[in-house]
Amino acid sequence: MDSKIHPVNVFKFCPCCGSSNYITSGPRSKHCEDCSFDYFFNASAAASALIFDEKGRLMLTRRAINPHKGKLDLPGGFVEHDETAEQAIIRELNEELGAEVEEMSFFGTFPNQYEFSGMIVFTLDSTFIIKLKSLENLKPQDDITAVEYHHLHDIDLDELPFLSMRNTIEQLQKTRK
Repeated sequence: MDSKIHPVNVFKFCPCCGSSNYITSGPRSKHCEDCSFDYFFNASAAASALIFDEKGRLMLTRRAINPHKGKLDLPGGFVEHDETAEQAIIRELNEELGAEVEEMSFFGTFPNQYEFSGMIVFTLDSTFIIKLKSLENLKPQDDITAVEYHHLHDIDLDELPFLSMRNTIEQLQKTRK
């Protein structure tokens, strides 16, 4: 990771008082020497979906936006401040595909680093195995351009730009031999 884009190096001024006496106080924290405000750069929450078709192939999407425009991704996105990870994945699947969730089960969590606006956003991705009400008439929208289905062991992990996604697929491959 480029240390220039780590949050402790990006934030130069205290968000409470505006002071430039805002010093790094740990590997993920800053302290204001003027007003004593402390801030910890904790992980943001995200949610992703593992959706299989009737042939047992995994649904992957193509990113329509940067970072990593055109690369493969799992459907999903960030959790809003007032929702659960379960609510977030239901919302994201509707926004991205016009899809409705029929069943959901928790698969696991995977840490990630997401570069956005010149800074690393640390995330913790909650991943769910999802059964949709229908796989027909899915419409790529929002921040995806395409829906693809891949046999699990044929997925090119280099096409997945995020460590959390690669780790998710590797874990899935181990559990579904």
